[in-house]
Amino acid sequence: MTLTAGDFSRGTFVGRIWRPDVEGPALVVLRDGALFDITSTDLPTMRDLLERDDPTAVARAAPAESLGTLDGVLGAFVEGAGDFSRLHLLAPCDLQAVKACGVTFARSMVERVIEEKAAGNPALAEKVRGRVTAIIGDSLRDLKAGSEAAAKVKAALIEEGVWSQYLEVGIGPDAEVFTKAPVLASVGWGASVGLHPISKWNNPEPEIVLAVDSKGRVKGATLGNDVNLRDVEGRSALLLGKAKDNNASSAIGPFIRLFDETYSIDDVRKADLDLSIEGEDGFVLKGRSTMREISRDPLDLVAQTIGKHHQYPDGFMLFMGTLFAPVEDRDAPGQGFTHKVGDRVTISNAELGALVNTVRLSTECPPWTFGMAALMRNLASRGLL
Repeated sequence: MTLTAGDFSRGTFVGRIWRPDVEGPALVVLRDGALFDITSTDLPTMRDLLERDDPTAVARAAPAESLGTLDGVLGAFVEGAGDFSRLHLLAPCDLQAVKACGVTFARSMVERVIEEKAAGNPALAEKVRGRVTAIIGDSLRDLKAGSEAAAKVKAALIEEGVWSQYLEVGIGPDAEVFTKAPVLASVGWGASVGLHPISKWNNPEPEIVLAVDSKGRVKGATLGNDVNLRDVEGRSALLLGKAKDNNASSAIGPFIRLFDETYSIDDVRKADLDLSIEGEDGFVLKGRSTMREISRDPLDLVAQTIGKHHQYPDGFMLFMGTLFAPVEDRDAPGQGFTHKVGDRVTISNAELGALVNTVRLSTECPPWTFGMAALMRNLASRGLL
């Protein structure tokens, strides 16, 4: 598992790294293949950088301490993120809330309906999939959420007796936006990602994650894995918190690519994501998600998250959903895909790099101990506050 400077030859990339010598996090920027610490009293956190009107210009010009080439610092680093005695990448966000949107793609929306109708039982899923698909088919793929046409489809589905809360947020006027993880709880590149031990049917969710400031301005984008427990959420939508928010269940990184002359929201709109899952049992699954098929525009999702109805004084990171919903059988026929401990998950995009993590039980991942109080005390001890 490597991370090389060649993956980031164009664009402005910023992130966070754990520095054992200061026993805390540092704000970093990539410059000409090298990693530079730009932490200062003006830029103690990623939140402070993203609040600037032009964070790209600030990151490029900020006084910096060289940490060495990216290849040299992290290129050979193998799983061990969370080890406070070693340099390692953290999730590139810090004080931002971590929000996520669900059911933003028609194809994955159908899978959410199936989960609900199967009550979280993978053995029933194939039978339910056949019935639901026969009614819905691919007709919803080009349907604009909240439109008059969507309202007519909703009425027709109610008549057929297959209406679902997932279809409501998938094609209705209001997007599903929920809190994915507490502030500072997300893990970064190289870290283990966690599955709650009660889950027997789960999967990764490869997504683009927007970095949004307190005024609702999108400042950049990165990759994310919105680890999902399909059986838990399928039992009841009220178990969404248990399905989505567990130790190490939110992975973000490796870096935030700031919007500049090389990258913009239009690049996000047409982004393709590749997914690779490699199991210790030899199992390999390849998947793909494309933002070209999203049912709601990224800026609409931002507007549904922040506004007069809800403020985020430290900004937020926004997972935008995924097209990926695996149906391939891994073990027994009809059981579909589920993770096994030891799976190596790689989510990649040509413009954003690759986010690589290894699947563990959430009870076996390094415990989350460095919270907001620890961050404030550390920054204060370093004279940064």
